[in-house]
Amino acid sequence: MTSARTGGDQCPCGRPLVQRPGELEPTCAECRSKPDYCSCEPGGPTTALPALRKVVLTPASAIEPLPVLWGWEDRLPAGHLSLIPGREGIGKSLLLVWMIAQITRGTLPGVYEGAPRPVFYAATEDSWQHTIVPRLIAAGADLDLVYRIEVEQIETASRLELTMPRDCDLVAAEIKRMEVALLALDPLMSVIDRNVDTYNDRAMRTVLEPLGRLADDTGCMVVGLAHFNKSATDDPLTLVTGSRAFTAFVRAVVAVARDPESEDGGCVVSQVKNNLGRLDLPNLTYVVQSAVIETREGDARVGRLHFTGESERSVRDILAESGGTLADRTEKAECVSWLREYLGAGPQRTKDVLAEASNAHGFSQRTVERARKQLKIRAEQLPTGQNGRSEWWLALPEDAGRHAQA
Repeated sequence: MTSARTGGDQCPCGRPLVQRPGELEPTCAECRSKPDYCSCEPGGPTTALPALRKVVLTPASAIEPLPVLWGWEDRLPAGHLSLIPGREGIGKSLLLVWMIAQITRGTLPGVYEGAPRPVFYAATEDSWQHTIVPRLIAAGADLDLVYRIEVEQIETASRLELTMPRDCDLVAAEIKRMEVALLALDPLMSVIDRNVDTYNDRAMRTVLEPLGRLADDTGCMVVGLAHFNKSATDDPLTLVTGSRAFTAFVRAVVAVARDPESEDGGCVVSQVKNNLGRLDLPNLTYVVQSAVIETREGDARVGRLHFTGESERSVRDILAESGGTLADRTEKAECVSWLREYLGAGPQRTKDVLAEASNAHGFSQRTVERARKQLKIRAEQLPTGQNGRSEWWLALPEDAGRHAQA
């Protein structure tokens, strides 16, 4: 057995140096517990010591290539950190709850389809009893597979907030033990250590990189919600509150926005970043429906997300219009006024409306469409009386169904 070797030199603190087998640098017994710093020199300043580190080189040939596994097919990858940003009050949490329910039932299109899996849910902004559990019930989740995740101080048995990156290793161990498919963070900002400056890129990477390693090591989806700031831009990534590191580090971002031109008050879901797959995915649409959940103390009313189809309009389109220039907003307002007056005399053929808008007033077809939706004007295909042919007509809501006979 090889014993420790005592060197003739002294540690900066004045104590004898000792080098143990396998160590690159000798240290004194006192400084052994402080491999980076020695502060034990009587009356002297803190002295930096060489860190006990070494370079590790791995040839690429020794690393096995693997395909990307998608937790939500083509949109959110398993084994990576993803983000769902949007403004407040549009149902981002309900979208996350929908995803949780699908995973616990094994119905989410992707790698977990057909195999129900557990989910860890860190949610701090809503009450579990009054809001979150009723929402999960309304979404059809298997409650036995959804776990509220907290941290307990062993000495005092007191409950603490989940804090990243401090608790990454603890959480990773439980994810592996229970084969968890999704770590849902609602919002992501709530689990970040309070001492971390969330507007500093370098500081934020000390949180995001351990979360990324957690996802990679466990194969778990890590999905966090984020809020949009008040900036006037059509770039959803720029709108995410906090450091740019949030959107730079995550591999996929699915943004959400309410469509003011939607006739049902619905929202649009768009893929705005996808480092591992396609960006040309359909824009999905959803509405929030009211649901009633029976409890022992009476009915609980909550929202439930219901997908309604696809939209040609993206989140970027919606942001561009809501934060557009004064000239853009003025043009739309003028078109609304003109269209109301033009149709005031009665229904008109759509082709005639578009021709008049373009030739006489310079309004684009897109501007006319935006004005038409604001006025809640529906296009109707009606007979013209000529050989049984039909044409598209536009009419104000009160005149719908009435058209001129040719």
